[in-house]
Amino acid sequence: MINVPSRQEMRKTRHERIRKKIRGTAERPRLCVFKSLNHIYAQIIDDDVGQTLVSASTLSPELRGKYKHGGNVEAAKLVGQLIARKALEKGIKKVVFDRGGHKYHGAVKALADAARAEGLEF
Repeated sequence: MINVPSRQEMRKTRHERIRKKIRGTAERPRLCVFKSLNHIYAQIIDDDVGQTLVSASTLSPELRGKYKHGGNVEAAKLVGQLIARKALEKGIKKVVFDRGGHKYHGAVKALADAARAEGLEF
């Protein structure tokens, strides 16, 4: 019997491959996206220090009640706008995008596009 990896294991493998190439610095921190079936999360991380500078998710108090379901494209757009606003308040304008092993499609793409529209550069 052949051992077939699960979707989650394959995503983690892709994420490890991406993380070998992408690194957040003080000048260009890493915008990391994680999504589950029910929620989507975004963090801006400085890998040199190992510190999360800004975070936003569908669980954030600012977004409560503004979306119907936390795992869809509409909610991802709201999270993208919120993370960009918080980043610009802290003086972060340029980031490196880390899609977390997910396809650049659907909710991940919506989050990235909304963050770009709010003024983040990547």
